[in-house]
Amino acid sequence: MQSLCEQIADEILVMDAQRGRRAAFDMLVSRWQKRLWRHAFNLTERTEAAWDITQEGWFDIVRGLNRLKDPDKFGAWAYRIVSNKAYDWRCRNRRERLSQDEPEVTPSVAAEHGKHETASDVHDIIRRLPTGAQVVLYLYYLEGFGLAEIAAILGKPEGTVKSRLHAARIEFRKQWESLGAIPPEANPASGR
Repeated sequence: MQSLCEQIADEILVMDAQRGRRAAFDMLVSRWQKRLWRHAFNLTERTEAAWDITQEGWFDIVRGLNRLKDPDKFGAWAYRIVSNKAYDWRCRNRRERLSQDEPEVTPSVAAEHGKHETASDVHDIIRRLPTGAQVVLYLYYLEGFGLAEIAAILGKPEGTVKSRLHAARIEFRKQWESLGAIPPEANPASGR
């Protein structure tokens, strides 16, 4: 989640970059590169693919920056471009990924022995969820976007994003409980 100062700085950089100031665009890249790469990696789970997707995303950002009418929407707009590139990559590589020896997503070794490494477990669980749930959880919790911003990134109505987030939380909790991290009796949804 960006602070007000960071948001204002990004808006000024976007406006300067739209005026053709190369240094402003370079600053945008340095401020957003890691976040966009991490988002691409979360969607592909492939380091090289994430770099390629991020680079392709920047090409589209360069081409479309002058058409961005609202500079305060830069982050959501850039994430949407990278999301679309990652979805395209996933579609192109679906068969190839299924035929290769992919690492299985399994509970962490600590979880299997009754010890929970929270961060590791959280990432393991998120990777087990359907792609749509993964994306909403990553954007909301790890990237700090609000519902309206996620709606803009995904090109979906805000109500749809809200219901997907709710469903993703429920599914996450079920997976979390299956690891034994939350005893069922501590879960108010379990009816006890």
